[in-house]
Amino acid sequence: MADPKHSAATPATEEKMPSDVELRARLSAEQYRITREHGTERAFSGKFWDHHDKGVYTCVCCGEPLFASDTKFESGSGWPSYWQPLDPSHVETTVDRSHFMERTEVHCARCKAHLGHVFEDGPRPTGLRYCINSASLEFKKKED
Repeated sequence: MADPKHSAATPATEEKMPSDVELRARLSAEQYRITREHGTERAFSGKFWDHHDKGVYTCVCCGEPLFASDTKFESGSGWPSYWQPLDPSHVETTVDRSHFMERTEVHCARCKAHLGHVFEDGPRPTGLRYCINSASLEFKKKED
């Protein structure tokens, strides 16, 4: 008989997503407003708009890896901008018709946190500019 303590088969567990109560307690008021209420930060005010360290930008709500530093570029917009996500399945888009215009909203595919918007005026090779709020991101520096 197999020893249950050393069984090769283990049940798959789904990682628990943070609740609204947990997010309100953990995030700053600005982070919560942007990620959960679809807000935005002022241009040139976020901590990552002029950030140049090497590593990965992750979702502030759930930790999902979103953008690599090697796809970040200076767009002049005042927000961190990337020409592609780290993994396209980690971000989703929806049509945003707020403020009397139509834009494409970007959100975390895992927890649905509002990240920013994507525009078709970015550099090659994609021609895209993912214009992302610093408050929706955390940064994991690449180890040397």
